[in-house]
Amino acid sequence: MTNQAPEAPAARQDVRVPVAPAADWVNPLRDTRDRRLPRIAGPSGLVIFGVTGDLSRKKLMPAVYDLANRGLLPPGFSLVGFARRDWEDQDFAQVVHDAVREHSRTPFREEVWQQLAEGMRFIPGDFDDDTAFKQLKDAVDELDASRGTGGNFAFYLSVPPKFFPKVVQQLKKHGLASPPEGSWRRAVIEKPFGRDLASARELNAIVHEVFEPDQVFRIDHYLGKETVQNILALRFANQMYEPIWNRSYVDHVQITMAEDIGIGGRAGYYDGIGAARDVIQNHLLQLMALTAMEEPIAFDAEALLTEKLKVLKSVRLPQDLGRSTVLGQYAGGWQGGEKVVGYLEEDGIDPQSKTDTFAAIKLGIDNRRWAGIPFYLRAGKRLGRRVTEIAVVFKRAPHSPFDSTATEELGQNAIVIRVQPDEGMTVRFGSKVPGTSMEIRDVSMDFAYGESFTESSPEAYERLILDVLLGDANLFPRHQEVEESWKILDPIEEYWAAHGRPAQYASGSWGPREADEMLARDGRSWRRP
Repeated sequence: MTNQAPEAPAARQDVRVPVAPAADWVNPLRDTRDRRLPRIAGPSGLVIFGVTGDLSRKKLMPAVYDLANRGLLPPGFSLVGFARRDWEDQDFAQVVHDAVREHSRTPFREEVWQQLAEGMRFIPGDFDDDTAFKQLKDAVDELDASRGTGGNFAFYLSVPPKFFPKVVQQLKKHGLASPPEGSWRRAVIEKPFGRDLASARELNAIVHEVFEPDQVFRIDHYLGKETVQNILALRFANQMYEPIWNRSYVDHVQITMAEDIGIGGRAGYYDGIGAARDVIQNHLLQLMALTAMEEPIAFDAEALLTEKLKVLKSVRLPQDLGRSTVLGQYAGGWQGGEKVVGYLEEDGIDPQSKTDTFAAIKLGIDNRRWAGIPFYLRAGKRLGRRVTEIAVVFKRAPHSPFDSTATEELGQNAIVIRVQPDEGMTVRFGSKVPGTSMEIRDVSMDFAYGESFTESSPEAYERLILDVLLGDANLFPRHQEVEESWKILDPIEEYWAAHGRPAQYASGSWGPREADEMLARDGRSWRRP
């Protein structure tokens, strides 16, 4: 019997499981019905300059918490505050905690807060303090390592406009504006962006020396409101409105932003700025552009910019600015059941101030859709109630067989978009009153966000901060829009500066009688919101 050597074991072969290419890979846990996932920010952080101000405390920090609470921020998201306070990181965290508790929209959850608080840092210092900016650079690098922010940071300038140049130059000087390869850095700038065309261009030049135009996000919080975005959905996702959205059917358009408060503690900012520069140049001209624009080829930043710019470039100022513009100042009166003082009696206001707290202007748009149709814009403080709305008022029927019957209460058809409060839309039309006679009067059909959807509308700053982190610029005015808006307003401001003082109006009213007379000369009247 011959002994045979045992066979050597076969060489081990690695078995490789074929892996689908990345382009073909599908997350098995992802539900196609979940529309949140594409809107969740990647690794990133936010640096807020002027973090101790009211805007930061009441809006920005609560918005960051609400985004985290809704699962729209990455686990390692980091928040850095920069201000002139002798605080430690834990002091800053306590300030954010208190702001969130008081002002957040969503319920407070301890586990969400703890995760967010781990990524909070505070840098004390002035804007010209090189040591503070070196500390900021060190904090950003440390957060990249400890929190996995990936070098992605947005810098939110919640500071007075006079500090914008200094902050962006310091960011450049200390290497904070230049991202590591494969990362991004973005600048977020609050209004007002300049006080006229010349200063806006100068500021644009300074900012664009440091950040590329697509890295600069100019906040107009009105564009973050659901109802403003709904203007586009209303017009272009439906067939029933767009065919009549033109000069053949529309009589005029009114855009109103009314506040029932005075200037409060903003005398230092407001005096010398006024209602027109504060809100017409940005908020109301943006609302007008969205209302009047043609359909964009896509819902992206470039397409929206193209169409809005067409509107702004087509705006025609009235020949007689004295008859087609009005500026006013609120006087003392009664509002909300209490006696209030006039603008000139407010603390910190020069008794000779000519600053407007009310402004109304009439504009035309020189294009085929809107030729001859006036757009009336008005904004003011200490008016009858707080409301912002866009009213598209239609022409009367060319013939009415009911004129011999009771039609005294029949007005003009209107589509009214309520931006705030009570967000929604109203359609006003004539209807027969029940009974034996043909009596017709106005009725309204209402759509309210709060009643039609189970989810409450997010705060504008939630949407806008998330868009900054995602790099989505759809809702942010570009520098071209800012400059075109100043081209519209500058001649009006120059006329007002050279012609007299603002008209006085009682607090709690709807503005000076000159504003009513301006529309009366055209055979029209202001809507009472």
